[in-house]
Amino acid sequence: MRILTATLIATLLAGLTTAASLAQDEARWAIVVHGGAGVIERESMTADTEAAYRAALDAALETGGAILSEGGSSLDAIEAVIRDLEDNPLFNAGRGAVFTAEGRNELDASIMDGSNLNAGAVAGVTGIRHPITAARAVMENSRHVMLAGEGAEIFAREQELEFVDPAYFFTERRWRSMERAVGDLGLPLPERPAGAPEPEEIQEGHLDLMEREHRFGTVGVVALDQSGHIAAGTSTGGTTAKRWGRVGDSPVIGAGTYATESCGVSATGTGEYFIRLNIAARICHELEVMDRGAEERAFAAQDAADMVIQGALTDLGGDGGVIVLSGSGETAWSFNTPGMYRASWGSDREPVVAIYGDED
Repeated sequence: MRILTATLIATLLAGLTTAASLAQDEARWAIVVHGGAGVIERESMTADTEAAYRAALDAALETGGAILSEGGSSLDAIEAVIRDLEDNPLFNAGRGAVFTAEGRNELDASIMDGSNLNAGAVAGVTGIRHPITAARAVMENSRHVMLAGEGAEIFAREQELEFVDPAYFFTERRWRSMERAVGDLGLPLPERPAGAPEPEEIQEGHLDLMEREHRFGTVGVVALDQSGHIAAGTSTGGTTAKRWGRVGDSPVIGAGTYATESCGVSATGTGEYFIRLNIAARICHELEVMDRGAEERAFAAQDAADMVIQGALTDLGGDGGVIVLSGSGETAWSFNTPGMYRASWGSDREPVVAIYGDED
């Protein structure tokens, strides 16, 4: 009788332990963020500028982490974080977007739900305040994946999304950078946009830093929610002085953004290379192959990212970086530029914010 009682108690305790373990697994969440890659070096960064970027990345983690820790969805976390980054003129997305050679801001964004492979994207939009919200609306409220230009904006108006005057996106340093690039290309300078503020003084050193750090400017987020769903999103203003309606990798599903049940990627870099190599989907494929090939790989996400960024991308002559998140909550980043604005946090780890190449 005593043996039977002891056995029943042991079984009950084992069951409770298993239930607690499952509950802990279900509560797991993680988020990883990037704000662009480029020639970002300590000697060219002022203390105030560095502090501003770190504060913005930390705020992004707090916004996304608050949603995920309270049981919110990965899609909601991604949209909320990217909307904030689109409103922050530090980053080349939304309000901080670079100018085309014609003096316009043409914005791209995409989002993907790894649980069902649904995706949405917009490209070349000029008046939508939050392109990432438009991309999500395309995913959820249309039968298409990507909408571009005027058609995307007609759809956004039908969805009652917020529009702003073009001057909302104007920042002096972006304008001055475009003027310099257009001059180097031997093209005529466009007229200053109607409604733009009066010209202000910009230090040449700040312009040099901005051009180097934001040559590959983009913002992106990948998140894992407590339901085990991964999603990824990316938003960008493109490249300075771009022409002819150029579109890079950010709104291209598989190139700049990709998510499955077990992997999520957001990329930043020279879009033409990321498109040709299908970088984001390629990393997820490599990660899934690694997961199938071994029962336990503690650093599979990092290995997959490095294999593609330090290997295929570098070999082709492209540059930039990625953030990666696996189904187990492992986060990783890889870049072949001197720096990348990046941050990560999870239910089982402390927040990490980094900028330079020699930071963990």
